[in-house]
Amino acid sequence: MEPIKTQHDLRAAILRLEYQQAEEGRALKEQFQTAYNSIKPANIILNTIKDLGESSILKDGILNTSVGFGTGYLSKLIFQGVVKSPIKKLLGSAVMFGITNFVTKNPEGIKLLGNKIFKFFGSKSASKVSENDENENSQVID
Repeated sequence: MEPIKTQHDLRAAILRLEYQQAEEGRALKEQFQTAYNSIKPANIILNTIKDLGESSILKDGILNTSVGFGTGYLSKLIFQGVVKSPIKKLLGSAVMFGITNFVTKNPEGIKLLGNKIFKFFGSKSASKVSENDENENSQVID
């Protein structure tokens, strides 16, 4: 800052400092409002839920656990059937628990197996579609 020599320079310096003070005051109020809004309990909960929703690790974990429970329950239904024997119910629950744990702990293997199954069935349907297309094309040519 240049040294102030005249009364005019003093007024100009005062105006610059007042303007700077007003700008910094507005910025400080904005920062305060942002900080105040961020510590409201509702906003903390919403931000936490938003962060959890964006986490791919959590999404994969929920998906793997859901698939594990689903396959475990399905295996229990298949194993137990409609028999109401208490021993069979106990064995069904044990099988469900074991399959659920296996699927939850080995999601990559399950995904690989699922992809192979889909490719197997997908390739058969794709070959049928190509055969149908060839048959239609040969009928058009004839």
